[in-house]
Amino acid sequence: MKDSKLEINPLLCDPETGICKVPDIDTNDTELKAFPNSPKVRIIYFTDPICSSCWGIEAQLRKLKLEYGDYVDVVYKMGGLLPDWKYNSGGISKPSDVAEHWDEVSTYYDMPIDGDLWLEDPLHSSYPPSIAFKAAQLQDNHKAILFMRAIREMVFLHKKNITQWEHLVTAAKNVGLDVNLLKTHYEEKAKILFEEDLQLAKEYGVRGFPTMFFINSSGQKETVYGARPYSIFENALLKIEPEITKNDYDKNWRSLFTQYESLTANEFSELSETHRNESEHILNELVEKELLEKFTTKNGAIWTIKNINS
Repeated sequence: MKDSKLEINPLLCDPETGICKVPDIDTNDTELKAFPNSPKVRIIYFTDPICSSCWGIEAQLRKLKLEYGDYVDVVYKMGGLLPDWKYNSGGISKPSDVAEHWDEVSTYYDMPIDGDLWLEDPLHSSYPPSIAFKAAQLQDNHKAILFMRAIREMVFLHKKNITQWEHLVTAAKNVGLDVNLLKTHYEEKAKILFEEDLQLAKEYGVRGFPTMFFINSSGQKETVYGARPYSIFENALLKIEPEITKNDYDKNWRSLFTQYESLTANEFSELSETHRNESEHILNELVEKELLEKFTTKNGAIWTIKNINS
């Protein structure tokens, strides 16, 4: 029998469905619009910086971009997973209640997540980092995606409270964003854009994350709801655009770390198409050769490029 808490509290994501579900909201179930002026399939991706199920599909999303990046345009929308801690339902009334759950889903998704964050320096809301992401988008969309990755690594691996401005600043600097401009947008335009994202989620009937809407120029659409294997995302794309061909990208470790500066063992396995156990062995050998650096948490590790010219 499924724990009723998983049905109610958005931070208790259900591993079986791969969904971080928000409480039921009134929705209009607006018909998704076509994008006739876009030659690409638009993937509208509703997510949240602290959504563990969204962290769980990083490998799938990265591979989709490598294989079909010429044909897709991923548009990130914030869903507002944790407004605050006012609700008290299903026995979940405080941040510490989430700690054990995050440790459990870390194993399920095979992605490093340290639940001790909720014991040591818990977040009061996911809204501040969501607004910061919208501010980053106003500045540079590519850097905004890097910023999202950076703050996710902070919250899931480094146990950083990403509602605190100092951590957002560090992430922004690391991906090359203008911090002063980020703050200006954060305090003004980004809040409006965030509210627009929340409204759009309601109109589209989004009740959990990750949710992806695949829409082509003629209005054909497919939806992928929750954390799913890569084949599900690929099939959704090919169903509405069957003529497109995948890019045969370079699966060498150096090429992958050029594309993505940090990879977990799960991600490297997916992108390099090597067995999961073998992928970790390869990564550890590269650490021994001083080509990669490894950061280890109690629930897994992440590897980063050390010197791409070595």
